Amino acid sequence: MKKTAEVPVSGGVEAVDRALAILRAFDIGCERQTLSDLASRTGFYKSTILRLCQSLERSGFLHREASGTFVLGPESLRLAALYRRDSKLETHVRPALRALVEATEESASFYQRQGNRRQCLYREETRRAIRDHILEGDMLPLNLGAAGHVLTIFGNSSLSPAERARRYAPMPLASFGERDPETAAVAAPVFSHDGLAGALGISGPRTRLTPKRAAEIGPVVLAKAEALSKLLGGVLPEAAEEPSSLKRRKA
Repeated sequence: MKKTAEVPVSGGVEAVDRALAILRAFDIGCERQTLSDLASRTGFYKSTILRLCQSLERSGFLHREASGTFVLGPESLRLAALYRRDSKLETHVRPALRALVEATEESASFYQRQGNRRQCLYREETRRAIRDHILEGDMLPLNLGAAGHVLTIFGNSSLSPAERARRYAPMPLASFGERDPETAAVAAPVFSHDGLAGALGISGPRTRLTPKRAAEIGPVVLAKAEALSKLLGGVLPEAAEEPSSLKRRKA
């Protein structure tokens, strides 16, 4: 157990920081947490966790099941719904995702970087029965997958205009079996007036989304990303001399 986690956090309210750390301990694959799980993931003493969880449970952010296991409470869902409703970005991204699904017959997603990870903000599913399963709000690795590479490349604010244009030339990017050995993806950057807005892309099973198929639908993904960028007031990197081509990344 990390005893250093018990040291007060400067610049804020210690109890609030610790309560938020408990909420952040819940993740994909870790939707249910025992007291021991929370102690291991946060480094806090169990007595501290119990006191904080009682407050979080009273306010609706946590719920304790009969078995003693903690899960997120309904207040978390309410705030998430308010966040999505208030986001003007969604009004522009949703139609772009639906158009991508219609054009490619694969699931479409929009990601933003959150620290050293990427979060799926918006998702539209394909009607096809076999597909990869990602939910809105899911946190995925930043260093794996086409969307992660896009966010890493264009999230670098120190890039010069010439370097941005050079790195934009091979857009969109494709990945095959990086995050999941059975999944492939194609993604391109979306820009707003503030800079990089996120990564727009499609994903699906590798048996269907082959390198050949990815190359065929790559221009569609790029065109949708560029159209969305213009809608958001974004400025695309200056066109490179060479035509865009699909860059393949192997697992």
